[in-house]
Amino acid sequence: MTRARRKRVLIAGGAGFLGSHLCDRYLGMGWEVICLDNFHTGNKDNVRHLVDHPQFELVRHDIVEPYLAEVDLIMNFACPASPVHYQSNPIKTMKTSVLGTMNLLGLAKRIGARYSHASTSEVYGDPKEHPQPESYWGNVNTIGPRSCYDEGKRAAETLCFDYRRVHAVDVRIVRIFNTYGPRMAADDGRVVSNFIVQALQNRDITVYGDGSQTRSFCYVDDLLDGIIALTHHDEVTGPINIGNSGEFTVLELAEKVIRMTGSRSRIIRQPLPVDDPKVRRPDLSLAEQHLAYSPKVPLEEGLRKTIDYFRSTFV
Repeated sequence: MTRARRKRVLIAGGAGFLGSHLCDRYLGMGWEVICLDNFHTGNKDNVRHLVDHPQFELVRHDIVEPYLAEVDLIMNFACPASPVHYQSNPIKTMKTSVLGTMNLLGLAKRIGARYSHASTSEVYGDPKEHPQPESYWGNVNTIGPRSCYDEGKRAAETLCFDYRRVHAVDVRIVRIFNTYGPRMAADDGRVVSNFIVQALQNRDITVYGDGSQTRSFCYVDDLLDGIIALTHHDEVTGPINIGNSGEFTVLELAEKVIRMTGSRSRIIRQPLPVDDPKVRRPDLSLAEQHLAYSPKVPLEEGLRKTIDYFRSTFV
């Protein structure tokens, strides 16, 4: 009697913040995992605890170049996601979103694998509709400093649906809203990691503009629940928003982090970056309806876990 073959997943960007947590989840589900990363923003430390796992394989590879493997599922999380990183090499960011996505979709077509794509709330740009439902087409500057990421992700969504229509590739698209938690990079320029690191070092906390711009913060465990639910749903394709609908001003977040860390940091103001969204909150109606999705981790609980991570790792 032959033993059934384990399911195998290819996670592109698997050594990044979200990708490394996905590696943990799929190994925990009994899958074999191929973790693909070029380590531009991914970090080997994020998956160091997995390297001796018999069902884990770590491969250095840039998805701008084709990659061949026999897998059941392809998950594309391979793109810098913070302004500091994606603006540092904007042409490379666009190539990763477009050429990289095309390569992985081509692989999915060739081997008959399901393809799960990490899109972003940035496809909505600086929105004029609030909260943002999936039906909203967005308000995006095509030539601004953030456009390499925003437009790259929009083009990637287009490719997903064209491969679905033309080649019947089985695609899933998740639009990820602001996410935080352990394994965030300390230097990624995102507001949660920025504030926590600055507070733990008692440095001035930088708030851009007057701090009234809003964000909705989703703890990583909740986000992963939504991603996996969509990825393995046999009828829903997406795009579907996944995040947390709790909305806070950036100034509220800064004050909360100072209080929770017991920091002596002062809040200072800097000019608002070009095209920085004034509001951001997901309409989660589709996720609730089709995936029974409901984030469970309150902001303070998630911040406490994230602060503990940065305190033990970087400070």
